[in-house]
Formats: sequence, structure tokens, C-alpha cells
Amino acid sequence: MVSVAIVYHSGYGHTAALAQSVAAGIASVPGAQAHLIPVEDAEANTAILDGADAIVFGSPTYMGSVTAKFKEFMEVSSKTWYVRGWADKLAAGFTVSAGQSGDKLNTLVQMAIFAAQHGMVWVGNDLLPGNSSSTGSVADLNRLSSYLGAMAQANSDQGSDVAPPQADRKTAEYLGKRVAEAAQRWARGRA
Repeated sequence: MVSVAIVYHSGYGHTAALAQSVAAGIASVPGAQAHLIPVEDAEANTAILDGADAIVFGSPTYMGSVTAKFKEFMEVSSKTWYVRGWADKLAAGFTVSAGQSGDKLNTLVQMAIFAAQHGMVWVGNDLLPGNSSSTGSVADLNRLSSYLGAMAQANSDQGSDVAPPQADRKTAEYLGKRVAEAAQRWARGRA
């Protein structure tokens, strides 16, 4: 059984909706278990994070960056960083903002650098860009064309029951499945 932790901050519920989609993707892989951990509960769940085969990071993009609460989690992890507690774990990330771009790429880069500093191995998104041709649709997976992780867009005047749209939720689910399958391969290779 591989364990995948999803540690995330959600200001308005949209990131939590994506975290649940990532968890559904993980749960779709036989022999994989997902653990949803809001950043506010991360310190109380260090045993789950330390024991996980992979950690998926999630944060909304605020002002072109992870949120202050997610950044606080990153800084608190310095004790784990110092002892290389997450070295060789797999990592991935997802983010959401109200804008189509919203500078979400910077948030994913920030997460990937954070993972690299911990000695983790980043798992990106292998989906080709969706909605990028005349035959494309906003219903396509990876409609925002991100390779580094899952990106989503949520209209600022809609709740998490409606936004992000299904295409973005399905992209996050796909990422969760990809990470779980990669964690299984990684665990076998290290055994």
C-alpha cells in the first residue's frame, strides 16, 4: 500500500475541491491511500507526512504566489528539511486562481523549488494542452495547458460547488492518479 498525503490551503473552498479531486484520483489506484491534510493541521499530522510515499502540495495563487498560510507551512517544515525527512519522496502540486493565468505558474514553480530543497522528486503533468486548437473545448483536460502541475480557474463570484469547472477537477484527479501510480513504481524500484 502506498500512502499519498495532500497538504493544502483553501481560502474559499476552491482549493479544497481540487484536493478532493486529487484524492479521488489517488483512491482510484488499487493499493493507494490518500490523506487530505489542510495546512492548519499539518503539524498535528507530521507522522502521516513523514510516512507518505508522496506529498501533493496545493495552494490558491494569491498575488502570484502561494498563500501566507501555505508559506508558513513551508517554513515550519525546515526542521524536516534539516534532517532530510522527505528526501526521495515524490512530490507534485496544484493551484487555482480567479484569472485564466493569474500567474499560477509561479505558484507551481515555488512548490517545485520547495520540493527540490527537501530532496523530493517532482511529478509533473503529462497531459497535452487541452483547448488549444479549433476543435478544442473548455471541457478538455488540462485546458489551462500546464505541465508542471494541475492548474485550475475559479470565477471569484462562484462558490466551490460550481467552480472550478469539471475539466479542472478532472485534471486534478488525473494528477492524483498519476502520482499514486508513480509512487507505486518508485516504491517497487526502491525495494
